[in-house]
Amino acid sequence: MDTQELQRLKNKFDIIGNDAALNHALETAVAVAPTDLTVLVSGESGVGKENIPQIIHQFSRRKNGKYLAVNCGAIPEGTINAELFGHEKGAFTGAIGERKGYFEEANGGTLFLDEIGELPKETQAMLLRVLQSGEFIKVGSSKVEKTDVRIIAATNMNLYTAVQQGRFREDLYYRLNAARITMPSLRERKEDIYLLFRKFTSDFAQRFGLRKISLSIDAISLLKNYRWPGNIRQLKNVAETVTALESRPASSEADKIELGAAEIARYIPDEKDTLLPQIAAPATGGSMAEEDKRVLVKALLDLKGEVDALSERVKELESGASARPLPMQAREDDAEWQEQTEDLSIRKASNDLIAKALEKHGGNVKAAAEELGISDRTIYRKLAKQKQK
Repeated sequence: MDTQELQRLKNKFDIIGNDAALNHALETAVAVAPTDLTVLVSGESGVGKENIPQIIHQFSRRKNGKYLAVNCGAIPEGTINAELFGHEKGAFTGAIGERKGYFEEANGGTLFLDEIGELPKETQAMLLRVLQSGEFIKVGSSKVEKTDVRIIAATNMNLYTAVQQGRFREDLYYRLNAARITMPSLRERKEDIYLLFRKFTSDFAQRFGLRKISLSIDAISLLKNYRWPGNIRQLKNVAETVTALESRPASSEADKIELGAAEIARYIPDEKDTLLPQIAAPATGGSMAEEDKRVLVKALLDLKGEVDALSERVKELESGASARPLPMQAREDDAEWQEQTEDLSIRKASNDLIAKALEKHGGNVKAAAEELGISDRTIYRKLAKQKQK
């Protein structure tokens, strides 16, 4: 396709962007459309996979037939066979009459099966038969029926991995994978992010009579550098929220509001990775820094205890020792290995925390131990060690 044809295609299906991977996906869709090849569309959730089957249908010989889209992940496992292939009257409780399934309804047209990886194994076998011979049997019937349907499937999971794990049939995977189209994630289309943002905020502003939103260079950079795990769907939500909360009623179409990085940052989720759970600030006493430090020390000590226990267990198995549960003391009392293995920084932090906890509770060892999540004996042993020094 030349540039003009590609742009007309994007305009027709309301697709924004100039990314090379996006263009390749669209061109591939148009190229396979005249055939009856089964197409598998892959990509993360929210990247716009639903555009591909619509394009294929519109450019195929089936464009005058029905186009049906089915979300396989949204149909309960107990009814999905009846939904796809239909059922006879009395086939199950609630089947008060005969019902056509999607394969029968879409005869002569195109059927888009989204989230194909969510299909139960039994349904996968029935789908494979339709793909190979066009034959299916309604639930509660023994009569073989025929259908002429073009199948386009989509998934946001790695189907090959699902095959290796035994969750997806290998023969069905290769049957679906006759033609593969991959939609790129939004973080792979950095130059398209601001184009999409402007489109979404402009549409929203026009719909509700608000001033359009424009961004400063640093705000655009902030948008581009965010990873957008929800892809285009998430970007659209952010753009519309920003417009709703930051804009004002427009007095003319030329009215605009420019926002900087500080304003946009309020709408970008803070998703800093952490290995520890977030801890709320204590209601009374102490500070957030002290609480964080306590949790860090305790997590490191717990982890070390588990590693040491597993190491001893492996040694026992390798030496042929009989299997036996670890003694209670080894699970409860971490004092001995703690003094031998923890590094100096952790030891000092632990001593400081114990001292602060005792001071806070007026020397009450039990109360201090409960706050720190350790045993009374550990505190007594720590204090004895300090006195010996």
